[in-house]
Amino acid sequence: MTDKVRLGMLSTGVPGLDILLGGGLTEFSFTLIAGAPGSGKTTLAHQIMFALANPQRRALFFTVLGEPPLKMLRYQQQFPFFDTDKVGPVVRYVNLADDLRAGHFDGVLERIMHEVEDFGPGLVFVDSFRSVVQTARGGNEGLTHLQHFIQELGSRMATWQATTFLIGEYTHADVEANPIITVADGMLALAQASDDNSMLRKIRVLKMRGQAHMTGAHTMRITDDGIRVYPRELPPLADDRLPGTQVDVKPRRIPTGVPGLDKLMLGGVPQGHALLVTGPTGIGKTVLGTRFLEAGAALGEKGVAVFFEKGTARLRNAALARMAQEGSVTVVETRSLSLSVEELLDEMLSAIDRTGATRVVIDSLSEFDLYLAPEARADLRQTVFRTLSALAKRGVTVLVTAGMDDPRPSLRTSPHELAFLADAVVAMRFAEVGGALRKFLMVVKVRGVDHSSELREYSITGSGIEVDERPVPYEGVLTGWPRS
Repeated sequence: MTDKVRLGMLSTGVPGLDILLGGGLTEFSFTLIAGAPGSGKTTLAHQIMFALANPQRRALFFTVLGEPPLKMLRYQQQFPFFDTDKVGPVVRYVNLADDLRAGHFDGVLERIMHEVEDFGPGLVFVDSFRSVVQTARGGNEGLTHLQHFIQELGSRMATWQATTFLIGEYTHADVEANPIITVADGMLALAQASDDNSMLRKIRVLKMRGQAHMTGAHTMRITDDGIRVYPRELPPLADDRLPGTQVDVKPRRIPTGVPGLDKLMLGGVPQGHALLVTGPTGIGKTVLGTRFLEAGAALGEKGVAVFFEKGTARLRNAALARMAQEGSVTVVETRSLSLSVEELLDEMLSAIDRTGATRVVIDSLSEFDLYLAPEARADLRQTVFRTLSALAKRGVTVLVTAGMDDPRPSLRTSPHELAFLADAVVAMRFAEVGGALRKFLMVVKVRGVDHSSELREYSITGSGIEVDERPVPYEGVLTGWPRS
């Protein structure tokens, strides 16, 4: 026998979930959706069901001693994926409460099979299956009969060629100790991680027979549209590592909106680079970011601005407000204090794809850190790395600002040792000269191309940032104590 069996693949209809599963759910598989109360199990099951159910693949949804079906449906109907026209001809709900109260697994199994044979579904859901377990532990049949029941149900559903889902309130330890683990083809574990008044929903693929899948915990949100999964993954590697691929050794230079800075970079920042701008509060980082977006708008380019504010700062940035109103810049904002980097990336990349933006400004990493959930905040470098990697794959030019108040000025150019992640770094500094606080900047690095290493004094005017063309006639500026 040389022909291999090809398993059909079903798209779940849940954004991001198919990526975790390795392409989707295997047709005719037996999948357990497990999690604590409130983790989103029933919503996930309904979203998958309505995405897959059609006249050729009908769905049976069994409820077992859980919430009344009418109450469950009342809440599930609030999501746009719930199609009331499918309920009845395509989706049928059956309550097994009376059958289960009798305490006979055989009776429950026969009722399920009777409904299956009568309706002819391609999808079968049982919610909540935990009730069956609890009944077994309190009844006379015990866990031995429960295991037989589960195996028999899985076998009959496979024979019927139905894709089956069991939904239950299990903890991780429960799942590993339960006999269902020997029967299930796939296992999805949902959880809610709480830390420091912050809560993130997580989903893990514990098991998926016959296909490669992503491991680890991934962020999941229940939005107004239903469940959305945010896979933790890096974009594919660049093609320039492959033989015969043309490498752009002279990338186009992008004007920053500050002519004096462009001269120091010998023509501007290379297209596709990530430029990190660091400096203390009030040094002009946001002004530079705004000028960068304005320069793009003047050339007809679209931009995306990711700003982390207290709420009214944009009202004081008239240039940004004007560009947002004109549509040349899309502002990505969030008011959540439990943010994961995957959610921010999803919204940012969606804005880039939707508008065709070629410039992105993130202002600033210092405030971004305050919006992150504790587990994402624990390693800011990994967060920045994943963000810049995803943006680099889109080919956009990025300007990222980072506040850095150093009580002892030195040659340190970035907080949290982030400079190595950026393609280019511009350091902005204050120094006291002649009894006045003056501003200076320098280009620390521009990866792959030449640049000036000279310091320049600059001032912030109504026109933006004006850089003095003359070399700085002082030494020790970066220490905060310049001398002639």
